[in-house]
Amino acid sequence: MIIEYHKFHSTYLNRDMEYKVYGKSGKPCLVFPAEGGRFDDFEKNGMIEEAQKYIDEGKIRFICCDSNYHETWLDEDGDPAERMQKHECWYHYIVEELAPKILKTNEQETGEKQKLMTCGCSIGGFQALNIMLRRPDLFDLVLSMSAMLTSDYFMDYHDDLTYCNSPLTYLSQIDPNHEYIGQYNVSDITLCCGQGSGELDFVNMHKRIEQIFQEKGINGWVTYWGYDVTHDFTWWRKQLSYFLQFL
Repeated sequence: MIIEYHKFHSTYLNRDMEYKVYGKSGKPCLVFPAEGGRFDDFEKNGMIEEAQKYIDEGKIRFICCDSNYHETWLDEDGDPAERMQKHECWYHYIVEELAPKILKTNEQETGEKQKLMTCGCSIGGFQALNIMLRRPDLFDLVLSMSAMLTSDYFMDYHDDLTYCNSPLTYLSQIDPNHEYIGQYNVSDITLCCGQGSGELDFVNMHKRIEQIFQEKGINGWVTYWGYDVTHDFTWWRKQLSYFLQFL
């Protein structure tokens, strides 16, 4: 497997940001780390090894990015407005700097012009879904596992930025005729959640978003695994392997 390490300066974050690439061809997939993880999160937790067959066959290329979660969603003692501003800077780093860079490189190396897939677990699953929903012009496929689906999970605070980073909120209010609905429906949206230890809050959120998908005419696939399926990489590895055969 070809593995590349990259680092470049983000003007939105005013710092160097790192990422790793696994594979040289196939669908480019932008991966967001789980809590406490960084750009090597998938590698350290066996997710890359689990997907190696698909990487080696040239079906998918993983691009694992870094986060600033400790300054934003996970900074429980920080000012919520400042936390959201920092998150939005990171969001713009992703969609205005990193994603275009990946797409340009992918087109140069493969001759294919295509959109990105997103993937992640827990808070990474939240980022994967939220960013895809906000920018369906850049992303057309998402695999989200055990995700938080509302900003309320992280903070008791609301402003314009929490609104546009809370899928349960903005999807519940989207006009069924909005142009994004059509873009969602030519994409593949897959959400998976277990029903075991640590998953109960997420099951309830997934049931709610499944209802919203039906109400708004969004063709999202929401699936629930068994009561033995816990909130950890043991199961996320199995889910990744299972869903990649369809995606």
